[in-house]
This record gives sequence, structure tokens and C-alpha cells, in this order.
Amino acid sequence: MSVFRARSFQGFRFDPFKAPRRPRHRILRWVLGAVGVALLLGLLFVSVFVGIAMLAVGLLVRLWKQRSKPIAHGGDTIPGEYRVLPKAELPQAR
Repeated sequence: MSVFRARSFQGFRFDPFKAPRRPRHRILRWVLGAVGVALLLGLLFVSVFVGIAMLAVGLLVRLWKQRSKPIAHGGDTIPGEYRVLPKAELPQAR
């Protein structure tokens, strides 16, 4: 016996591998389609604002942590010397 065999009881046959069917009534089809589109738009709207809120909180936490650290000024820099090196000459192609 297969575990995935379709079960039937009281005239109702349940098959977990078949997709649900669309309703036959035109108005009900339109209403369910509109509900689906509204649900998708609502989830998109909420996810955009959750993402913006996460970025804002991360920025505020970063600014809060840097609040107590001193900013480096000219007196804290290390003096040094440098020189410009000439361009390396490549051998001529023959």
C-alpha cells in the first residue's frame, strides 16, 4: 500500500498532488483574483516598509555607537615622507 494513495470518504476524493481548481462562477473568479492581487500588493507594501525600518535602525545603531568615539584631527596623524617612483620601462616588442 502506498502512503500517498488518495483517500476517499463520503464521496469526497482528496488528492494532495492536484492543484485546486478555479471557481466556475465569473464574478467569484474575479473577486478571488482581486483578493489575490490585493494580498500580493499588501505583502509587498509591508515588506518595503519593514526593509526601510531595518535600514533606519541599523543606521541609528551605527551612529549611536560612533557617538562616544573621538574624531581624528590633524594632530593625531603620523608624519611621513614619500617620493614618486618613475614609470617602469617595458622592453620593446620585436
